[in-house]
This record gives sequence, C-alpha cells and structure tokens, in this order.
Amino acid sequence: MSKRDYYEVLGLDKGAGEKDVKKAYKRLAMKYHPDRTKGDKELEAKFKEVKEAYEVLSDPQKKAAYDQFGHAGVDPNRGGGGGHQDFGDIFGDVFGDIFGGGGRRGGQQRPQRGSDLRYNMELTLEEAVRGISKEIKIPSLVHCEQCNGSGAKAGTEATTCGTCHGQGQVQMRQGFFAVQQACPTCRGKGKIIKDPCSKCHGEGRYERTKTLSVKIPAGVDTGDRIRLSGEGEAGENGAPAGDLYVQVHVKEHEIFVRDGSNLYCEVPIGFVEAALGGEIEVPTLDGRVKLKIPAETQTGKMFRMRGKGVKSVRGGAVGDLLCKAYVETPIKLSDKQKDLLLQFNETLKGSQGNKHKPKEEGFFAGVKKFFDDLTK
Repeated sequence: MSKRDYYEVLGLDKGAGEKDVKKAYKRLAMKYHPDRTKGDKELEAKFKEVKEAYEVLSDPQKKAAYDQFGHAGVDPNRGGGGGHQDFGDIFGDVFGDIFGGGGRRGGQQRPQRGSDLRYNMELTLEEAVRGISKEIKIPSLVHCEQCNGSGAKAGTEATTCGTCHGQGQVQMRQGFFAVQQACPTCRGKGKIIKDPCSKCHGEGRYERTKTLSVKIPAGVDTGDRIRLSGEGEAGENGAPAGDLYVQVHVKEHEIFVRDGSNLYCEVPIGFVEAALGGEIEVPTLDGRVKLKIPAETQTGKMFRMRGKGVKSVRGGAVGDLLCKAYVETPIKLSDKQKDLLLQFNETLKGSQGNKHKPKEEGFFAGVKKFFDDLTK
C-alpha cells in the first residue's frame, strides 16, 4: 500500500515551516501516543505514521529531499516505524520543553556555563585602521574565590538534597504521562547549602566590575566582533565562564568615508586650477600628499591614489584613496574681479563659444527637445 503524503499526515500545507511541523506533531502525538490509546493497534499505527512524517519533515535535509522527490527522496528502509528509535525517545525530544526537559535522561542537572556578554566599542577611523589597545570596564558575575565557587562557607560543604536524593529532578504524573522536572527544593542542583558563603551568599559567584585590556587589530570595521574567550559571566558551581564579545562601531570621519578597503573624500579645487591645471595637497591617513590636477578638470572627476586606503583585518591588498573633485565658484568678488570675469566671459562668446562649455550645448538641446515634445 502506498504511503500517505507526510504533509497530509500532519494536516499541513505543502512546504510548512519547522514551527508548524513541530506544533502539528505535538497535537497528534498527544492524541495517538500508545500511553493514551491503551493497546489500540489502529491508533498505534497512526502514531507510527505521524512519527515517521515528523522525523522527515523536522530534518532540514530530509525535508528538502522529500519536497523535491517525495517518498523516493528519503531513505526507503525507514519503513513505517522510522528505524529503531523508540516511542519514548522522540516523544521526549518534542515534549521536553513543555515539562522541563530531559525527562527520560534523568540525573542531576549539569552546572550551566556562564552567559556571554557584549560590549559596544566606538573607535575613530584612525584607531580602526591602525589598531589600538583599549581598557574597558565590564560589570559581570565572577567566580567566588572565597568558597571556590561552591557557594558553601569555608570549612563546610553542600549536602545531598533530601527531596530528589541528589538527582536534581523529581518525577510527577500529569494525566497519562509520567514526567520529570527540576527539583523545587534544590532547583535542579542536587545539593543543599545550609551554611552559605558570606561573600557570594551561596551562589558561588558575585557581581564585580573588572577591567580588561582589549587589543583591537588593524583594519577592523563597523560590525566586526572581537571574542575574548572566558571573559563573560562565571558559570554556576564552578562551570566554565562565558565569552565576551566586543562589538566594533567606527564613528563618522569629518573628511573620509570608508567602503571596505577604500577611502573616499571630496577635494575642493579652485576655479583657476581646474581650468589651467596645477598641483594641490590632499590629506591621507598617513599625512599630506601632492595630487596633480590636469587642465579642464570638471566637478565630479575622480582621482585614484593607489595604496592610500585601508588594509582589511581579513587580509588582502591595501585599498585606494579616491578623491572626487569639487570645483569651487569664487565668492565675495570685488568690483574689479567681477569686471574681469565679465570681460573674460565676453571672450568665450561667439561661434567658437561652445567649445569652452562642452556640456552646455547638449543640455540646452535636450531642454528644447523636451518642451517641443510637450507642445506636440
């Protein structure tokens, strides 16, 4: 007999996402699980079908193969039961988050690794390009040296919890299910501290502001993260500490704009230098350099200065500095200067005038055509 479509089995539309698959499985597993159906073979078969559909559609690789090729795209040997995994295994995986997790595994909960921390660091462009070492202050939970992280006063030790007998979990029945959850007496630790440490009050760690020296490598940019292993919060009961992530943000520069390994800047050029050509000084991160301006330079012309950009922290060649010319119109002219400009402008007129203004003729020809087209 041919198999039913897995999406149909779970009551889902084609291509349903991971959350919908898990939600549908929880609902149907509750309905058909053997613990509830009391030996009903027909319902047990339905549960196997539901379980098989979930095993395929909850696995991204298997789901992709099934979406493309149907049943032929997944392992044909899986059959109606999906291999040798028992009902309890897969049922516990899905419902663990409802009832506290880890039900079938039992045993004392492991001490949790400390939380990771994040620090936002602002850098100037010069600091980011050249690299720098900076001291930062981080408020964090640190390992209590007085009790060595145990939480118990010096000379004493924690005792085994009488409720869970050191297991860290207790079993409770909820309807048809026997589930395990963290022991309410010891909060899953399996131990009771009767005489807590005076410094950390039985927690095994306490809050302290620590000062760290962070070495920022040359070439970092906004969005880069620097990981300091073990500099996050201390873990519980001596568990490893988390990590500290330094998030880099480069402030805007008053002259340069960075794009990857290249730098951009706008360079003002005098009216005379732009017309006749010349040489000007332009800034770089390494100091001033000479830039040769050819005659008849127009606003918007880009000059590339190779090797005057940035070397990325990820390697590769040093980028370039690209200078965009901006021709400045003279302002606050004297009467004499205005008169000289008018005389100069007269020399540009006549039959040869257009050769001095290469874009003007094309622009006004386009304007004329635009208005002519409107009146048609």
